[in-house]
Amino acid sequence: MSIRSNVISEIRQIGVETNKELPPLTDDLALLDSGLDSLAIAILVARVEDALGIDPFTESGDISYPVTLGDFIRFYENAPRLSDVDSRQAG
Repeated sequence: MSIRSNVISEIRQIGVETNKELPPLTDDLALLDSGLDSLAIAILVARVEDALGIDPFTESGDISYPVTLGDFIRFYENAPRLSDVDSRQAG
C-alpha cells in the first residue's frame, strides 16, 4: 500500500471510529478543516508510523509542519524510514 493510500485509509478509519463525517480528502484540504481534532491527528501520526516505519516529525530538520493533506502526505513521502535512520546511527 502506498503512503498516500495508507494515510487516506487511516484518516477514514479514524473518522469512522470517532463518528465524524469527513469532507472529501483532497490534497488542498487544510488539516484544520479535515474534521480531525488534535487527538485524532496524533492517533493518525502514530498509526502511520506503526504501519510504515516513518516518523518525519522527529527525524526532520525542517521546522515547518504540513498545513494541507497534500503537505502531510508529502511530508511522509519525503521522510527517511526509521530503519534507514537506525542504520545510519549505528554506523
